[in-house]
Amino acid sequence: MDFNKITESESNYDGLEHMSSLELLKSMNQEDQSVPKAIELVIPKINALVQKIISNMKKGGRLFYIGAGTSGRLGIVDASECPPTFGVPHGLVVGLIAGGDKAIRKAVEFAEDDENQGWKDLEKHKINKNDSVIGIAASGTTPYVIGALKKCNENNILTGCITCNPGSPIDQVASNPVSPIVGPEFVTGSTRLKSGTAQKLILNMLSTTVMIALGKVKGNRMVDMQLSNNKLVDRGEKMIMNELNVNAYKAKELLKEFGSVRSAIIGYKNLG
Repeated sequence: MDFNKITESESNYDGLEHMSSLELLKSMNQEDQSVPKAIELVIPKINALVQKIISNMKKGGRLFYIGAGTSGRLGIVDASECPPTFGVPHGLVVGLIAGGDKAIRKAVEFAEDDENQGWKDLEKHKINKNDSVIGIAASGTTPYVIGALKKCNENNILTGCITCNPGSPIDQVASNPVSPIVGPEFVTGSTRLKSGTAQKLILNMLSTTVMIALGKVKGNRMVDMQLSNNKLVDRGEKMIMNELNVNAYKAKELLKEFGSVRSAIIGYKNLG
C-alpha cells in the first residue's frame, strides 16, 4: 500500500552533532510545540472512539492497548496507571507488547513482525465482543498490531488505533483510527520523540475521559485512588477534610475506617 510515511520524512534540522546543547534543547522544544495543535485537529476522532469504549465498558467490557517497542510501552504505562489512579481492578485496562513483558525493558528482535502473535496474546485474555482494542503504532505498519486488529474486526470487536501516519495500513484496518500529523521527527525517523509524545497525550486524554465517564472522579478529585503510599494517604485525608469540613484527625479516622476517599465520604454522610 502506498502512503506518505510522514514519520520517516527528513528532519527539518541537520548537522545536529554540531549544535550546542542549548540549540538542541531549544530546537526540540520548538518541534514539540506542534504536537498539541496536531492533536486538537483529531479530537472529534478521539471522541468518537471514546464514546464507543465507554458504551462497551458499561456493558462489562475491557480496554486493551496493543503495540510494539515505544508504542507498546506507552500503552502498558497508561494501563498500569489506571488501577492506582482510579481504583479500577487490574485487568480492566490491559497493555500488551510484542515480545511479552521482557520487551518492556529490552527490545525483542523481530517480535513486532509476527502478524499472528498479537491475536494469540489477546486470546490469552479471552477477548470478547464487549472489549475494545486500540492498536498503537507510530509508523502504522507494525504487523503484530495490524494482524491483531484484523482478527478483532473479524470477530466484531471494537478496534481503534493511534498512529502518526494517516493512510497507513493500521489507519485503514482500525474501525476508529486516530491519526494526528506531527510532521518529521527532530532526529529523522525517531518516533519516540514527537510521535511518542502525541501517543502519550492521546492515551492520557482517552483513559481519563473514559474513567470520568465511568464515575471514577468526583468534582475534580481521584476519590477512588489506591492509598498505596504516604503521599496519597495525605492527599486522601485533605480531600475528606475539604468535602466534609472535618479536621485532620477526623479525616484520618474516616479514611482508616472506610479504606477509600469515596467510601469515607459516603459513610460519614450516611452516619449523619
